[in-house]
Amino acid sequence: MEMFHITDIISILGLPYPPIGQASYYVQCPCCDEKPYKKHLNINLKKEVFRCPRCGVSGGIFDLYSLYTGVPRDQVLRVLVDRLGTPSQVKRPKIKVEPMSNDFGVECPITDIESRHATYSALLDKLSLAKDHRENLLRRGLKEADIERLGYKTTPVVGMASIAKQLQMDGLYLAGVPGFYRSDSGTWTFMQERRGILIPVRNADGLIQGLQIRRDNVQRRKFRWFSSTEQKDGCKAEGWTHFAGVISSQLVLTEGPMKADIINALSGLTVLAVPGVNSLTHLQITLETLRERGLREIKTAFDMDFSTNIHVQNGFNHLLALLDEMGFRFGTYIWDPRYKGLDDFIWAQKNNNEGGI
Repeated sequence: MEMFHITDIISILGLPYPPIGQASYYVQCPCCDEKPYKKHLNINLKKEVFRCPRCGVSGGIFDLYSLYTGVPRDQVLRVLVDRLGTPSQVKRPKIKVEPMSNDFGVECPITDIESRHATYSALLDKLSLAKDHRENLLRRGLKEADIERLGYKTTPVVGMASIAKQLQMDGLYLAGVPGFYRSDSGTWTFMQERRGILIPVRNADGLIQGLQIRRDNVQRRKFRWFSSTEQKDGCKAEGWTHFAGVISSQLVLTEGPMKADIINALSGLTVLAVPGVNSLTHLQITLETLRERGLREIKTAFDMDFSTNIHVQNGFNHLLALLDEMGFRFGTYIWDPRYKGLDDFIWAQKNNNEGGI
């Protein structure tokens, strides 16, 4: 029996078609996406269904038409026949799609920073900081007031689904927030990572863009993003920069949000951190924004192995080229090489009154 297809509905509603080769893609949700650049409604061409993981609206072909037009679902078939003719008469564009690994695509598009900040702040409020993690941060030079102000917490090892449910009940969005995803049962939860310290990664206005995890008892990849890539309705984290301090005409540019927080707490300097010297994707955008707010000079302060590690050196050279191209005044802090990072050096200087930068 001939039937209408979801591509017929897409065409008659004027919705965008998917990128070439994709069977699952996102468009603006008419229920919860207030701005055109927000796209949370997933359309799956292979399954002929749609669903918004943010607000929960979902359905099939007739539901999609009803959602956008307000026509009652039981009247949609008659309306389609009036507008398009019978299904066999519809001229359809050829859309090449590849098989999908799951019903609704790999990832949910990332949501706006205000929603992420609200969700992450509420999540951190429900967590605590373990004694050993607190002692570790104190040994690095942070004070109790700094730790509370920064919002560091210990990753939970159980109860993730329960916490996610509480966040939903509080009216917070989980779709499009890196780290959160749907389990096989369809309930929201978040990633169970190796035990470690959750670090809020903030922009210049103090809003939490994402979270990093400093993992316990690992030698490689100690810092990882709180991310739910490749999970159902999951979302990957991006390589955001992290801002510590107050906006000023000069800042220190370093690697890693925890290092930036410690340098700022110990010295009062304004500090901007990239995830790594080879991770500069968001840096140019951040620097352009800060220049509009008065930034003029940048002092780089990467770990002292930048001069001997060829991979770090290459990234560092690319960074200097970017700063030069953008027209900033810049220089590099050099300190006693017995201390790997500027945070280590400043803390030792405070404790031992040793030499300067």
